[in-house]
Amino acid sequence: MIDGVIVKNLRAIPDERGWLMEILRSDWDVFEKFGQVYITAAYQDVVKAWHMHKKQTDHLACIKGRVKLVLYDDRDGSKTRGEINEFTIGGENPLLVKVPPEVWHGFKAIGETAIVVNVPTELYNYENPDERRLPPDTGKIPYDWKLKPGLKHG
Repeated sequence: MIDGVIVKNLRAIPDERGWLMEILRSDWDVFEKFGQVYITAAYQDVVKAWHMHKKQTDHLACIKGRVKLVLYDDRDGSKTRGEINEFTIGGENPLLVKVPPEVWHGFKAIGETAIVVNVPTELYNYENPDERRLPPDTGKIPYDWKLKPGLKHG
């Protein structure tokens, strides 16, 4: 596992009305601090990658559909530099994945439109975003997303 990455199993709490699932609580060991909450959607087979943050930690959970979440550690001095982690999250495998700063990450929607919730530690700064981007087919990250032609990726 990439140094600093934490994976937490989530569980649905059912009753006769439906169910509830806690995504992130301030009393869990995975919690650092709160910046904001947002959701993002990806259409089937679309890849949203690569990006990383210098300061921000992300807490990602897929709440509809499934995604393949991929992380790549390119941090200088990291004991797990060069390591890749893959997680299939959502549906029957509800996980929260904590992505530390400077770890490249992205995801691909599997089978249907997927919706991912992120609870980052920082507010998004519109004038000076804490985000670096690379295209999904970059040669700088040794990973093949098997991009489907004709779809908008990135």
